[in-house]
Amino acid sequence: MKKEEKLLRRLVIKTYHIEDVELVDQVSIENNRLRISMQSFDKLITKSQQIQKIEVEIIPPNDHNRWTNSIMDIIPISTKVLGKLGEGITHTLTGVYIMLTGIDEAGNQVAEFGSSEGILKEQLYLNRAGTPADEDYIIAVNVTLKEGQGTNRAAIIEAHRICDLFVQEIRDKLKKADGRSFTEKHEFYDKIRPNKKKVAIIKQVAGQGAMYDNQMLPLEPSGFTGGRSIIDLGNVPIILTPNEYRDGALRAMT
Repeated sequence: MKKEEKLLRRLVIKTYHIEDVELVDQVSIENNRLRISMQSFDKLITKSQQIQKIEVEIIPPNDHNRWTNSIMDIIPISTKVLGKLGEGITHTLTGVYIMLTGIDEAGNQVAEFGSSEGILKEQLYLNRAGTPADEDYIIAVNVTLKEGQGTNRAAIIEAHRICDLFVQEIRDKLKKADGRSFTEKHEFYDKIRPNKKKVAIIKQVAGQGAMYDNQMLPLEPSGFTGGRSIIDLGNVPIILTPNEYRDGALRAMT
């Protein structure tokens, strides 16, 4: 008797395309336009023992012949609307990415075994999965750490944490986007296929030092808050479902 496929989890990802980004006094998403704000940063910085200042710059499409400090992360803007990672509904913005960069107040690039400062188009591989395309906007969040903190793991984690709070303000608006006004909609299923080949994909990720960490299963897709460090977990093997991986369960902080 032939056994039928069994559907385990359904993940729906709705995209909302952004055609313009502005730095103003409040966060909003409407008419394909993203408005961002830095108002909350002042309070965050005063409570930090490692961060001196944070600057935000909007890099328009095809404007990559410019200087960048060492790139710490490229972060998509996605949020859970229903369910947990790997199932339910996720909203994500297309046409825009967050880029986290860092330097310390003495002018040392944030790095461990090699920094990536220089001309942006020479340091960032554009038009690939996980990186901006030529025509995308980049919101550059540059963190200046206090002197001597550029290789301190706690300071690096603090930079990621504060950047994530900045992104969360955008996520909170994205959660409320009209579920019928999406640009694209994609559905993915985790399935059991009886009598079919079972496939496991092995992905080796870094897990040492200040700049080679990965967060697993954060609260938000590709987020930081609620995630567990692969270093703190002891670099043990972790099993993820295909939909968890699609939904941003692995945050590569390299």
